[in-house]
Amino acid sequence: MKILLTGATGYIGKRLLPMLLKDGHEVVCCVRDKSRFNYSVTLSDNLKVIETDFLNPDTLAHIPEDIDAAYYLIHSMSDTAGNYDEMESESAHNFIKRLNATAARQIIYLSGIVNDTSLSKHLSSRKAVEDILNSGNVPLTTLRAGIIVGSGSASFEIIRDLVDKLPVMITPKWLNTKCQPIAITDVLEILLRSLLNPQTYNQNFDIGGPDILTYKEMLLRFAKAKKLKRYIFTIPVMTPKLSSYWLYFVTSTSYKLASSLVSSMKVEVICSDNRINAVLGISPITYEKALERALQKIQEDDIVSSWKDSLANGRFKGSLSQYLKVPKKDCYIDRRKMKIVNRDYTIDRIWSIGGETGWYYGDWLWSLRGFIDKIFGGVGTRRGRTHKNALFPGDALDFWRVVYADRQQGKLVLYAEMKLPGEAWLEFKIINNTLYQAATFRPKGILGKLYWYSVLPFHGFIFKGMLNRLIM
Repeated sequence: MKILLTGATGYIGKRLLPMLLKDGHEVVCCVRDKSRFNYSVTLSDNLKVIETDFLNPDTLAHIPEDIDAAYYLIHSMSDTAGNYDEMESESAHNFIKRLNATAARQIIYLSGIVNDTSLSKHLSSRKAVEDILNSGNVPLTTLRAGIIVGSGSASFEIIRDLVDKLPVMITPKWLNTKCQPIAITDVLEILLRSLLNPQTYNQNFDIGGPDILTYKEMLLRFAKAKKLKRYIFTIPVMTPKLSSYWLYFVTSTSYKLASSLVSSMKVEVICSDNRINAVLGISPITYEKALERALQKIQEDDIVSSWKDSLANGRFKGSLSQYLKVPKKDCYIDRRKMKIVNRDYTIDRIWSIGGETGWYYGDWLWSLRGFIDKIFGGVGTRRGRTHKNALFPGDALDFWRVVYADRQQGKLVLYAEMKLPGEAWLEFKIINNTLYQAATFRPKGILGKLYWYSVLPFHGFIFKGMLNRLIM
């Protein structure tokens, strides 16, 4: 079967793609930026990648007409724009208009549980998209999930941040709200088994695991799984805005996403029925089992995808190619070079930089810069990195974004997503057994120039020390 997969570089899409290929399907992946697609991981003769922007109807002509089914996995909740609901609506309208002109027999949409009359903006937007997709000629299957538990999922990573960093938590009262978490493995299995299954056509299903828990219980069970003693106290005086700031400063989430999550977490997300389990013949695993599997994946450094790598999770705009060519005109550049002793050793060091490894020299200054960035509404350094020893274009790396990564060539280019009065790049490249390191800053106005000269005294030992540690 020929399957259209939207959101192919997203958290769910990255995991679903290899499973579809393994089942023998021909898959057409829709991506906004081909340079973000990691071909080496999913190389297959049955794979085709097309660039589409669902806010630009002209690009949808690339979608073939002979597709059998389509997965709609496009969400904009973490977008920095406040009008993400309008963007989601426009994308859905453009998508269904194009799908109506194809041979598709089914659309599968992953949405959120909507069992309350007073929905958050996030859940209202998901429901509006569902209604738009349902207005077309192609039978729609809607799968409504609550909290998805898996390595790299937003919910899991936020829970992990809170439990790992806070032995005692003074929390808002919405932590007593009930939800029904589901393991990422079960979500993927349901997505696969629903494909071209007539029993799922023109229907919506709530999907969830066997446990109904409060968010407080989820945190405490996570702490138990990691053998940590944690104490949680809820108070009624924390407003949604304060709650959002609490999540923003303690976890790796952006403020916009924190605000959307807080709004959603005030509403119970419990399955109204579990008939999908009987229809598809599955038995979802428990929350504890989902935690065990996720923690095992982290231990093995086998995280297939992470919400942190979403381009919306930062200030990055446009395609990676726009930032690949590091400018020189009207820029301040700190250039350094050094002969390398062992090429493989140096590349391993470069490809392990940031995250838990740190920046090899002056880590406390990098952490301080991340803290200052958080204060001014930036991403800070809490995003870390998805993989310990691997980097791919589009990956988040502390407060940087990977725009180019080629181990064989020995070249890595990072673009700064911290709050800056200008733009910054950090580049490493190996040529003829010499490591070239360059920090480039393109200032914006007089403020940008003042910023460069204010941090210049630190560059002398930070970048020199980092270069030395990459080689020895």
